[in-house]
Amino acid sequence: MGLQVMKSCLVVDDSKVIRKVARHILEGLDFAVSEAGDGREALEACRASMPDVILLDWNMPVMSGMDFLRALRDANAAPRPKVVFCTTENGMAHIRAAIDAGADEYVMKPFDRETLASKLQIVGVA
Repeated sequence: MGLQVMKSCLVVDDSKVIRKVARHILEGLDFAVSEAGDGREALEACRASMPDVILLDWNMPVMSGMDFLRALRDANAAPRPKVVFCTTENGMAHIRAAIDAGADEYVMKPFDRETLASKLQIVGVA
Protein backbone atom coordinates (compact mmCIF):
# COMPACT_ATOMS: atom_id res chain seq x y z
CA MET A 1 0.00 0.00 0.00
CA GLY A 2 1.33 3.40 -0.99
CA LEU A 3 0.98 6.41 1.24
CA GLN A 4 -2.52 7.85 1.15
CA VAL A 5 -2.24 11.52 0.38
CA MET A 6 -4.88 13.42 2.29
CA LYS A 7 -7.44 15.13 0.10
CA SER A 8 -7.88 18.82 0.81
CA CYS A 9 -11.12 20.73 1.11
CA LEU A 10 -11.66 24.47 1.30
CA VAL A 11 -14.86 25.36 3.16
CA VAL A 12 -16.17 28.75 2.03
CA ASP A 13 -18.98 30.14 4.17
CA ASP A 14 -19.58 33.40 6.02
CA SER A 15 -21.05 31.42 8.93
CA LYS A 16 -18.49 30.26 11.49
CA VAL A 17 -20.98 27.66 12.71
CA ILE A 18 -21.39 26.11 9.25
CA ARG A 19 -17.62 26.10 8.73
CA LYS A 20 -17.17 24.36 12.07
CA VAL A 21 -19.79 21.71 11.27
CA ALA A 22 -18.34 21.13 7.81
CA ARG A 23 -14.79 20.92 9.21
CA HIS A 24 -15.90 18.35 11.79
CA ILE A 25 -17.55 16.17 9.12
CA LEU A 26 -14.73 16.53 6.60
CA GLU A 27 -11.97 15.80 9.12
CA GLY A 28 -13.92 12.67 10.06
CA LEU A 29 -13.76 11.73 6.36
CA ASP A 30 -9.96 12.24 6.37
CA PHE A 31 -9.82 15.58 4.61
CA ALA A 32 -7.32 18.32 5.34
CA VAL A 33 -9.62 21.31 5.84
CA SER A 34 -9.03 25.01 5.32
CA GLU A 35 -11.61 27.77 5.64
CA ALA A 36 -12.53 31.07 4.02
CA GLY A 37 -15.22 33.52 5.12
CA ASP A 38 -16.08 34.90 1.67
CA GLY A 39 -15.33 34.49 -2.02
CA ARG A 40 -12.39 36.88 -2.08
CA GLU A 41 -10.67 35.06 0.79
CA ALA A 42 -11.39 31.80 -1.00
CA LEU A 43 -9.77 33.00 -4.24
CA GLU A 44 -6.67 34.03 -2.31
CA ALA A 45 -6.57 30.62 -0.64
CA CYS A 46 -6.88 28.90 -4.03
CA ARG A 47 -4.07 30.98 -5.50
CA ALA A 48 -1.86 29.95 -2.59
CA SER A 49 -2.79 26.27 -2.71
CA MET A 50 -5.50 24.68 -4.86
CA PRO A 51 -7.71 22.30 -2.86
CA ASP A 52 -9.10 19.03 -4.26
CA VAL A 53 -12.63 20.10 -3.45
CA ILE A 54 -14.39 23.32 -2.45
CA LEU A 55 -17.52 23.38 -0.33
CA LEU A 56 -19.05 26.67 -1.37
CA ASP A 57 -21.77 28.77 0.23
CA TRP A 58 -24.10 30.69 -2.07
CA ASN A 59 -24.90 33.88 -0.16
CA MET A 60 -21.87 35.67 1.26
CA PRO A 61 -20.76 39.27 1.72
CA VAL A 62 -17.81 40.76 -0.23
CA MET A 63 -17.95 38.14 -3.01
CA SER A 64 -20.80 35.67 -3.47
CA GLY A 65 -20.39 31.98 -4.17
CA MET A 66 -21.43 32.46 -7.80
CA ASP A 67 -18.94 35.30 -8.35
CA PHE A 68 -16.18 33.25 -6.75
CA LEU A 69 -17.05 30.21 -8.88
CA ARG A 70 -17.01 32.23 -12.12
CA ALA A 71 -13.65 33.80 -11.19
CA LEU A 72 -12.23 30.38 -10.31
CA ARG A 73 -13.41 28.77 -13.55
CA ASP A 74 -12.24 31.79 -15.61
CA ALA A 75 -8.78 31.36 -14.10
CA ASN A 76 -8.69 27.84 -15.62
CA ALA A 77 -6.98 26.54 -12.53
CA ALA A 78 -5.13 23.26 -12.81
CA PRO A 79 -5.72 20.89 -11.23
CA ARG A 80 -9.41 21.77 -11.49
CA PRO A 81 -10.99 21.49 -8.04
CA LYS A 82 -14.41 19.92 -7.62
CA VAL A 83 -16.98 22.39 -6.36
CA VAL A 84 -19.94 21.41 -4.19
CA PHE A 85 -22.38 24.28 -3.66
CA CYS A 86 -23.95 24.46 -0.20
CA THR A 87 -27.19 26.31 -0.29
CA THR A 88 -30.55 26.91 1.32
CA GLU A 89 -31.76 27.84 -2.18
CA ASN A 90 -33.31 24.69 -3.57
CA GLY A 91 -34.98 26.17 -6.63
CA MET A 92 -34.03 24.38 -9.85
CA ALA A 93 -33.08 27.73 -11.41
CA HIS A 94 -30.48 28.29 -8.69
CA ILE A 95 -29.11 24.80 -9.02
CA ARG A 96 -28.96 25.01 -12.82
CA ALA A 97 -27.19 28.39 -12.61
CA ALA A 98 -24.61 26.89 -10.24
CA ILE A 99 -23.97 23.89 -12.50
CA ASP A 100 -23.74 26.17 -15.56
CA ALA A 101 -21.18 28.33 -13.74
CA GLY A 102 -19.04 25.26 -13.11
CA ALA A 103 -20.27 23.62 -9.90
CA ASP A 104 -20.02 19.82 -9.86
CA GLU A 105 -22.69 19.10 -7.25
CA TYR A 106 -24.78 20.83 -4.63
CA VAL A 107 -25.89 19.99 -1.12
CA MET A 108 -28.77 21.48 0.82
CA LYS A 109 -28.26 23.12 4.21
CA PRO A 110 -28.44 21.86 6.85
CA PHE A 111 -26.41 18.85 5.74
CA ASP A 112 -25.23 15.83 7.68
CA ARG A 113 -22.26 13.51 7.35
CA GLU A 114 -24.06 10.98 5.14
CA THR A 115 -25.31 13.61 2.70
CA LEU A 116 -21.94 15.31 2.41
CA ALA A 117 -20.06 12.01 2.11
CA SER A 118 -22.34 10.86 -0.71
CA LYS A 119 -21.91 14.15 -2.61
CA LEU A 120 -18.12 13.87 -2.26
CA GLN A 121 -18.31 10.33 -3.63
CA ILE A 122 -20.40 11.54 -6.57
CA VAL A 123 -17.73 14.10 -7.53
CA GLY A 124 -15.01 11.49 -7.03
CA VAL A 125 -13.06 12.84 -4.07
CA ALA A 126 -14.27 10.62 -1.21
